[in-house]
Amino acid sequence: MHPVNKAFFDGLIDYAGLFPPSKLPMEKAVERFARHIRSEHAWVLAHFICPVTRLGEFVEHARVMLPGTWATSGYREMADDSEPWRISAIVDGDLDACLDTVVAFNEHHSKEDNGLAQIDSIEMRVSSPDEIDRAIEEIPEDIHPYFEFPISGDCRGFVAALAGDEAAAKIRCGGVTPDLIPPTSDIARFLHAARAGGVRFKATAGLHHPIRAEHALTYETDSPKALMHGYLNLFMAAAFVRSGKSELDATEKILEERDPTAFRFSEEGVRYKDLALTPGEVVKAREGFAVGYGSCSFDEPVGDAKKLGLL
Repeated sequence: MHPVNKAFFDGLIDYAGLFPPSKLPMEKAVERFARHIRSEHAWVLAHFICPVTRLGEFVEHARVMLPGTWATSGYREMADDSEPWRISAIVDGDLDACLDTVVAFNEHHSKEDNGLAQIDSIEMRVSSPDEIDRAIEEIPEDIHPYFEFPISGDCRGFVAALAGDEAAAKIRCGGVTPDLIPPTSDIARFLHAARAGGVRFKATAGLHHPIRAEHALTYETDSPKALMHGYLNLFMAAAFVRSGKSELDATEKILEERDPTAFRFSEEGVRYKDLALTPGEVVKAREGFAVGYGSCSFDEPVGDAKKLGLL
């Protein structure tokens, strides 16, 4: 595998199996996560995403699978390392109460006998930049927050509230109905605003496939179809924006590209038409700008990447 492929996919996906369209029960979701972190492509996986109000349910089903408990749980064959499971918690209630739950969870699961797990990031929706300012004052320094806000129209006020802080943005790229898919123009404007403000971001929803194309939006037989954004389009566009090599109109074209062969990976890096990135530039983009994305499926994005020869 070329270095640029490794740089692009490293820790790219947060597993969100609890959420639509998969919407798995907790037991199934933690079982799949446990399987994924033992798979050939475990290095592509980053977090398990869980609402704060369901952390108790998570512990109930994941306890015997967590590192530290394997030796006595019958899951000894899973104990290939002792790294804690990384959790990203969705704030789905009062922020102070959620933070108390998160701190207690981390304290409890810092001990091997309780199973090793750590919530190192939280995600919350905000409707105004002032909400970001207030929340940042409350969130402990060792927990990285992602703030989800609307990117339609002018989102620079939200970006400005994050500028100069370790907090990051979260953008929604799809959903289970066509109206939830934002136009490429909104995503492009967000990418350039985030780059100008030095703000990192993660994405969520609607990014099951590498390349922009029409797909069913759910797993139901009568699911509506729509033109979905591709995660390769998004993160390559972000890398070109981060490197200063893509103007707004070029960024939109990258996001709208439907030909997978338009992105050419090699030992030297990746090219899109007359634009080029080195592996180092992709690393900088992933580490310092485009952090990753949440997906309710891990098998789909990985399987599609394998079909394209990217993994």
